[in-house]
Amino acid sequence: MAQLKTRSGKLSELARHIVLPTGIETTGWPAVREKCEEFGDSFDEWQDGAGRAILAKRGDGMYAATVGGVSLSIPRQVAKTFLVGRIVVALCILFPGLTVLWTAHHNRTLTRTFRSIQGFVKRKKVAPYLAADGGIRTANGEQEIKFRNGSIIMFGAREQGFGRGFEEVDIEVFDEAQILTEKALEDMVAATNQTRHPHGALLFYMGTPPRPEDNGEAFTLRRQKALSGKSTEALYIEFSADPGADPDDREQWAKANPSFPHRTPLESMLRLRENLMSDEAWLREALGIWDAPGASSVIPAEAWQVAGDEGSTATGRVALGIEVAPDLVGAAVALAGQRDDGLWHVELNERRDGVEWLVPYVDALVAMYPHIRALVADAGSPIATLSDEFERAGLRLNLPKVAELGQGCARVYDGVMSGWLRHLAQPQLSVSVSVAGKRNLSDTGMWVWSRKSSTADITPIQAATLALIGAQADKTIGTKRIVKPQRGGGKREAVVL
Repeated sequence: MAQLKTRSGKLSELARHIVLPTGIETTGWPAVREKCEEFGDSFDEWQDGAGRAILAKRGDGMYAATVGGVSLSIPRQVAKTFLVGRIVVALCILFPGLTVLWTAHHNRTLTRTFRSIQGFVKRKKVAPYLAADGGIRTANGEQEIKFRNGSIIMFGAREQGFGRGFEEVDIEVFDEAQILTEKALEDMVAATNQTRHPHGALLFYMGTPPRPEDNGEAFTLRRQKALSGKSTEALYIEFSADPGADPDDREQWAKANPSFPHRTPLESMLRLRENLMSDEAWLREALGIWDAPGASSVIPAEAWQVAGDEGSTATGRVALGIEVAPDLVGAAVALAGQRDDGLWHVELNERRDGVEWLVPYVDALVAMYPHIRALVADAGSPIATLSDEFERAGLRLNLPKVAELGQGCARVYDGVMSGWLRHLAQPQLSVSVSVAGKRNLSDTGMWVWSRKSSTADITPIQAATLALIGAQADKTIGTKRIVKPQRGGGKREAVVL
């Protein structure tokens, strides 16, 4: 086999996509690069270009990506942690009092990263910058690197709740961004609003294309916005092989990985190939290939976009739809109703991981808004495991038949295509629509949303469909059940709206 040629070159020549924020005039990269070279590191030409883009500044001295953040869709073994880690450490040394949060979804990923950066700061030329007590805390769950000038890097896993309650944070690194929920972002991003860094806060989103079971809406949406041409405040860089590439074509390996084979040896790629058990995992994680946008979409993206109305409000016939994801990994609550102009409206009310929150949340909504006419759920979904909890809360779930679910899905499709349905253009709902597949109901000509053929979480559009079924039902179904008499006597009472 012919020897592979090293793919060296500029970032713009090697990356599949690079979307820059507007208004760039200068960059803080030279000072960071000089400090890293002082510590014994050097950078390839594409890494030099990435560093310039990441630390690019506008005329007012603020980072050009301080608002929209830095998104890096880069496969494994491409040294993205090396690049971002060097930038973060150098900034901590150059700017006293800098506070950095470095998170990953899984603790094992976080531990590997911490050990890697720990090894770097222990170098002979870097160690003098550490705090007097050695600067490194290795206790599980409290991993930190402190510097003499008051800067600090704190490491933690999002699956363990790390990142909540911080203030005055200057840099946040979201590793494994393909598993990043909106809830985690809500908990953490607000901490950068009080940044003291003179050039503004920086948010890094680093990951690979999400798997179907990942909560990848946030990362997917960032990519979609960047590639749409509507992003002016964010930096997006993507390395990947060609769509449809042969998984074992080593020329495609080099296209996806600019560090292969001169920095990432063939043995490392072969080891990764051996341990990623399926071609699908290899194509996503090692070659960085995303699913084609809207490849499985039932509702055309253009039609869904036209139906968006950020000022839309339901004023009557309000119903809630409730959907639980497989394995109880999350749940969604949606709202539907009719507008003053006669059009119909759907929106995502809430989407969270887990299901512990679901029954108390719905109970509180019903108490707050007694005009809700129905709580609609799919009896075939995992919500069945929560039936006792709903019953104890006195909540009555309406469970449509399969044919009614098919009619509801058809109504959502028709409403968008015919123009009588509006939505709020919410990111999570829009992403779920863009990836939702469908399952035909035998030879009836009807269909329902399919979890199996979808490429990401679709509970938002499933919940919205259920809500629309309840809103358009001929009769008010009610949200409270009839209270059964307790053992040993007791009155039977009806709870009505």
